[in-house]
Amino acid sequence: MDSTRLKDFFTGLQGRIVGELEAFDGQPFRSDSWVRPEGGGGISRLIEEGAFFERGGVNFSHVTGTALPASATAVRPQLAGRAWEALGVSLVLHPRNPYCPTAHMNVRCFVARKEGEEDVWWFGGGMDLTPYYGQREDVVHFHQTCQEALTPFGADVHPKYKQWCDEYFFLKHRNEPRGVGGIFFDDLNEGGFERCFALTQAVGNAFTAAYLPILAKHRDTPYGERERDFQAYRRGRYVEFNLVWDRGTLFGLQSGGRTESILMSLPPIVKWRYDWHPEPGSPEAELYEVFLKPQDWLESSC
Repeated sequence: MDSTRLKDFFTGLQGRIVGELEAFDGQPFRSDSWVRPEGGGGISRLIEEGAFFERGGVNFSHVTGTALPASATAVRPQLAGRAWEALGVSLVLHPRNPYCPTAHMNVRCFVARKEGEEDVWWFGGGMDLTPYYGQREDVVHFHQTCQEALTPFGADVHPKYKQWCDEYFFLKHRNEPRGVGGIFFDDLNEGGFERCFALTQAVGNAFTAAYLPILAKHRDTPYGERERDFQAYRRGRYVEFNLVWDRGTLFGLQSGGRTESILMSLPPIVKWRYDWHPEPGSPEAELYEVFLKPQDWLESSC
């Protein structure tokens, strides 16, 4: 496996995405290079209190280790404990305006090694959208862009990865989805390295086309304390998922990753309330009644 080729794509993707986000926000991202004592390092690109983004990060990492944590080998637990190498880009963006959704994207490649045996490699990634005040046309656009990115790899790929996303980004302890989904895949090695790498590139390259038009549409929508309050409450679900269920967060912490970079996904302002429910018929209730219901968004748009 050519690590240099992978690294060139991932660092290039990070640079392209950050460039588009800086142009959209109007303020620069901070660049923070770091070295991991156990092996490898990365570049974290962060913005806090930007003109548009309240907080956001686009991180590249290339790390190695001597014992692969179990959180990285859910499908193939027999690989746990092998020497490993991982490269990827992970981002989370939290706009200040509650009418603009939070978004997450991640693309990565893992390699597990054992002396005397062939390397075992796989790709993973995806993107998903977490609105606070949903708009159907925005959700359709996001899913349509995901579908178009995956179409060259087979008609069955998008439905499979869409369902996988719905199942993965689900808060079991709340019995509710984190948002409106998108696509998710892991342990991908079917069809050979070139196909899997091309699919991963297609997902990463599609992110800004899926997300930025939604932000542009709503960036100037007026809002008040009510909307900010609900946004902070729903952000609590985001925190709960990332700290309780997310395999990427668990892998980073279990493998001795850089905590500041791992937890950049958490929003800066969050609220929790005891047994709170939205008023019936309110815009806040609509999020639960319409948008936090996994469905075929593309079929419903026809």
